[in-house]
Amino acid sequence: MRIAFIGLGIMGLPMAGNLVRAGHDVVGYNRGAARRASLAEAGGTAAGSIAEAVRGAEVIVTMLPDSPDVTSVVLGEDGVLASAGGGALLIDMSTIAPATARTVAERATEAGLRPLDAPVSGGERGAIDGTLSIMVGGERADVEAARPLLEVLGATVVHVGPAGSGQTVKAANQLIVAGTIELVAEALTFLDAHGVESGPAVEVLAGGLAGSAVLDRKAAGMLAREFAPGFRIDLHHKDLGIVVDSARAAGVVIPLGAVVAQLMAAARAQGDGDLDHSALLLGVQRLSGR
Repeated sequence: MRIAFIGLGIMGLPMAGNLVRAGHDVVGYNRGAARRASLAEAGGTAAGSIAEAVRGAEVIVTMLPDSPDVTSVVLGEDGVLASAGGGALLIDMSTIAPATARTVAERATEAGLRPLDAPVSGGERGAIDGTLSIMVGGERADVEAARPLLEVLGATVVHVGPAGSGQTVKAANQLIVAGTIELVAEALTFLDAHGVESGPAVEVLAGGLAGSAVLDRKAAGMLAREFAPGFRIDLHHKDLGIVVDSARAAGVVIPLGAVVAQLMAAARAQGDGDLDHSALLLGVQRLSGR
């Protein structure tokens, strides 16, 4: 299939590369020329504009940082809807506000496109390995049409409801992940304060009810104090803003989530925004005087 892929960042570039390796004709656009060149080196085609990327595409994938970026790229004067052909699948895999996803879906449907919101979980490693978890909102028939492509990108692809549902599930995912990372950070600091060797402690914790994907994937880096970004604090701060705003709009109380959102904001204010979200550990250590 001819696929336009817009947004070749830390997640988008390996995802586009996986589609190329699966045999698809991928035309990519990114504001930075270096990322476009990387896609070309991987066998894709670099486009000089959004219009060039989407012209003639059967599927258009967007993987962008935030709601305003998706709004601009899709709905803007020179955006996707202004250039895409009727009947194309529009799959937004960014993490944005559910309300924005619904607005984009309405406008895309009016323009004759088939919109899906399909945010992902699994970080850079999952994007590289093609093992992402993908939560998809939209019409069932469109989800099934997109499934062969989505299964190239992810090991788990689930239709979770109508437009906006994918983003709502992603917000819940980000709430759980942030809360779990914070608790792991607190537990590691607690163990260290009591002189317990953390490596064996994490091993036994991972084998019991406290075990989780977060513990499995993040604890080693936290113990080594290595915070190269797989998913930056800046982005998780943005995502928790979506969670808090969406919860308030629905009249839902999330007391622990609100605290974690503040701790993420504090980490960002302390200059940790470019670090992996597991660097919440540094915030716990600062609060503990360690």
